Amino acid sequence: MQHFPIFLDLTGRAVLVVGEGEVAARKAAPLLAAGAAVRMRGGFDSADLDGCVLAVGADAPLDVLMALSAAAQLRGIPVNIVDKPELCSFITPAIVDRAPMTIAVSSGGVAPVLSRLIRARIEAAVPPAFGRLAALAERFKSQIRSALPDLAQRRRVLESLFTGPAADLVFAGHEADAAILFESALTGHSPSGGIVFLVGAGPGAADLMTLRAQRLLGEADVIVHDRLIGDAVLDLARRDARRIYVGKVRAHHCVVQEDINGLLISLAKEGQKVVRLKGGDPFVFGRGGEEAEALHEAGIPFEVVPGVTAALACAAQARIPLTHRAATRSVTFVTGHTKEGRLDIDFAPLVALNGTIAVYMGIVSLPQLRDGLFSHGMARSTPAMLIENGGSNKQRELRGTLDVLVAEAPNWTNKGPTLVMVGAAVGRGIAWAEISSSATLPPQAQV
Repeated sequence: MQHFPIFLDLTGRAVLVVGEGEVAARKAAPLLAAGAAVRMRGGFDSADLDGCVLAVGADAPLDVLMALSAAAQLRGIPVNIVDKPELCSFITPAIVDRAPMTIAVSSGGVAPVLSRLIRARIEAAVPPAFGRLAALAERFKSQIRSALPDLAQRRRVLESLFTGPAADLVFAGHEADAAILFESALTGHSPSGGIVFLVGAGPGAADLMTLRAQRLLGEADVIVHDRLIGDAVLDLARRDARRIYVGKVRAHHCVVQEDINGLLISLAKEGQKVVRLKGGDPFVFGRGGEEAEALHEAGIPFEVVPGVTAALACAAQARIPLTHRAATRSVTFVTGHTKEGRLDIDFAPLVALNGTIAVYMGIVSLPQLRDGLFSHGMARSTPAMLIENGGSNKQRELRGTLDVLVAEAPNWTNKGPTLVMVGAAVGRGIAWAEISSSATLPPQAQV
């Protein structure tokens, strides 16, 4: 070990920071956050160290920094001079702040950039909710010690609380319910109960999932997933996790929605940690709202984890702006599902808005969409496109007007999930007339 790590209590204690530039201010910020009484000085006088427990120098002439270092070390005051390890008696680590928890990473000054990269990985792996979990444990610290005097038993109980349903509830924002589990642990009668996470898997690429979604997938006992979830995403799950397929295709449901709701409730009542994994975002035409309502009515704790919805992913990969200051300032998401054979869309305000229209699951009802938009005043020359398997390495695009799409779609489609995009902004891709032949695009983005 090159340096001994230590955490100092600086609350109300004097710390000298010498320097006037951005680096000095940046060094002062975490000291202030830790409660230190920071003295900022542009120059240095040895009297400035009176009563100080720490000193930092940056953004000052070398002779000033050398004087600070010498004076501080002579008094036995730890001193750090930024980017001058030979003048330092301590070094500052890269910090992950999850108050009341603090994680520090240091390379001993050898590779600070590497320390920052490692800190970034830790920040991704340790979400801010761990701080709330630690604060909850602090609330019950004395009670748990009193009720569980045996150290080994206390450790087992705390490990169960920190890795089980209580932690899940804290991460989902249900601290009050988590507190009940902490209280129950004092009597040794912790109630069994699960939790459901309604997770958006995004468009299909595993690296487009949120960090929270990836973490939950790796922790789940059971994964209830639909047909849009690919192997790359499911591979992120625990190998021993149970997987239940409840996929749906148009006009054919493997499992009806009411049964899916019941399944989520029953699994949670068994004490399982359940991830309900949906393509895109669970609250954008994913019926996640119905599942959330059913869970709420059954008294099951749940959390919604958003995902990248299809319109965003498709447009980004196709290099098509959903909004553009020179074309449109709005975007509308609608579903292409029909009701009793009719496309149930109020076309008049949709056309009047003159924005980008993103139609989910709209290829079957494409002729009705075209006729409805044109009959309410949309110009027949308005740019439009079909995007199949959007956001994945299988994405395909068909560009033209709605008349062109209606004529060519039957022979073009491979029956994959397809998004329809219509509007002036669609024609402002990089660039509409040239993008299909651009050598810079990946093969799947060319038609």
